[in-house]
Amino acid sequence: MSRVAVVLRDVSVSAVVAGFLSALINFAGPFLIVLEATRAAGLDEAQTASWVWALSIGNGLCSIVLSLFTRIPVIVAWSTPGAALLIASLGGFSFAEAVGAFLVASVAAAIVGFTGWFGWLLSKVPGPVLQALLAGILLPFVVAAAGAFASAPLIAGSIVVTFFLGKRFFDRFAVLAALIAGLAMTWATGSFHEVPPSLTLGGPVFTMPTFTPAALVSVALPLFIVTMASQNAPGLALLHSQGYKPNDRLLVGTISAVSAALAPFGAHGINLGAITAAIALGPESHPDRAKRYIAGLSGGLTYLVIGSFGGVLVAGFQAIPSETVAVVAAVALLGSALTALTGAMSGDARTGLAAITTLAVTMSGVVILSVGAAFWGLLAGSAVYLVLTPRRERARQPNEGEEAAVTR
Repeated sequence: MSRVAVVLRDVSVSAVVAGFLSALINFAGPFLIVLEATRAAGLDEAQTASWVWALSIGNGLCSIVLSLFTRIPVIVAWSTPGAALLIASLGGFSFAEAVGAFLVASVAAAIVGFTGWFGWLLSKVPGPVLQALLAGILLPFVVAAAGAFASAPLIAGSIVVTFFLGKRFFDRFAVLAALIAGLAMTWATGSFHEVPPSLTLGGPVFTMPTFTPAALVSVALPLFIVTMASQNAPGLALLHSQGYKPNDRLLVGTISAVSAALAPFGAHGINLGAITAAIALGPESHPDRAKRYIAGLSGGLTYLVIGSFGGVLVAGFQAIPSETVAVVAAVALLGSALTALTGAMSGDARTGLAAITTLAVTMSGVVILSVGAAFWGLLAGSAVYLVLTPRRERARQPNEGEEAAVTR
């Protein structure tokens, strides 16, 4: 059977919807932070459209190619923490200096990825700690969605009721049904935002990078740390938590190299997805883990379409109210959150303490030195595990078994 025939055989509505939602939620939520970063950089409309184009095309190509090659649902995203960092740090630099910093940060990430140093470090973390990290990332989004019942009870209620009825009667289409119900109720209540129409299709605008010590220290270094610690580390941990054996060198190295190639067009950072990727990796995507890679293809295609039509479709996504996005994301993440919580509590008392420490710190949302809570949760949990577990036992049980080992 040809590769095309195999892919067509594996296509399912649930996986296609999961991939679409992964991209949709990126554009309807975190994308606003990217737009704010472009404003902080003082970009004109063409440069802003180029930034959107570069991120979308990079995300799409990496998601499609890597998902096809690895048969793993690889969802690539832009660095949202990195964009938040740029809002505060770009004011004193020209866009050419910013592009130079983007390029250096991505090249550094590619080197760390291709050499395997990053994956090697992550492979030393016990499985329950990785699961707790994922749970700590996902649960705040699930919990926060409850607030939508106060501001938009009809929208939130329609999504939740439809989802659980779907889980009872048509499990694989529950998320799709919830999305449709949410959009329908949003329309019925007149809750869509009015956004200025845009005819900008988007396209590349090349900027020659300029390298200055100040920009490298103030922008490139923190951007590299934030992207690796707050995005790529949770992204790899997420793949492990769902039973996959990702080739960290291939994924992190390739994605970072593509990010470097697109930096002159505005891409500040392309990396493994974490929160949105959980939608594509969970059981709602497909009961068969081996067929969830279709979600990576669907998400990639969504990115490519949006990147090609830039302002037109982005404006459409921005019209969706935050309550609709939050509740749809929450129900789509429930399965992954449940799996992560179960895995986090699967070890003995010592790993359990390490896991609960990871969960607590990650859920706290603490930001230290511009690095988010996911990194500090991983660091804190690993430290507790090292203190409580004798060295000889750690040597016998690296990362809680071969099933979680990083594939070179």
